[in-house]
Amino acid sequence: MEKIMVLGVSSGVGKSSFAKKLSEKTAIPVHHLDTYFWKPGWVESTHEEFSEKQRRLVEKDRWIIEGNYTATYEIRRQEADTIIYLERPLIVCLYRVVKRRIVNHGKTRSDMAIGCLEKLDKGFLTFITSTYRARKVKMRKRMEHFIEESPQHTVVFLRTQKEIDEFLNSLF
Repeated sequence: MEKIMVLGVSSGVGKSSFAKKLSEKTAIPVHHLDTYFWKPGWVESTHEEFSEKQRRLVEKDRWIIEGNYTATYEIRRQEADTIIYLERPLIVCLYRVVKRRIVNHGKTRSDMAIGCLEKLDKGFLTFITSTYRARKVKMRKRMEHFIEESPQHTVVFLRTQKEIDEFLNSLF
């Protein structure tokens, strides 16, 4: 477990928090894809810029890369030895997104690009609710494919807070 992808079913599932704790436990540096994708003021990077940043990241000997970003998934997957996938209920994800907005009002989170103040709008909530079920299916297929392509790969599937806590506590 040296090159780890942390994925999740949705925003608010706890990918960033989990990745930070995993980094603390393993001393493997964590990289939040949101900090590579977004520019100040919520300006998106081009696909080429974002892809190149990830190509440089995956060349490192050890990493935890947190974030879904389907368009560049293959860059990370080709180098990863482990995928940790978080899947919590939709209501939990929505609650956490709203709570995150309240707690971080007027601030930029540490897992977000500088100059991107916390925000929440109807479109984002609609995105979460309208894509949740399909993402569940898609992500589970990704996990299966990751193992099928190389049996030495590791997939950790965590669905409850208890499973998350037990996994982190089992590390050291």
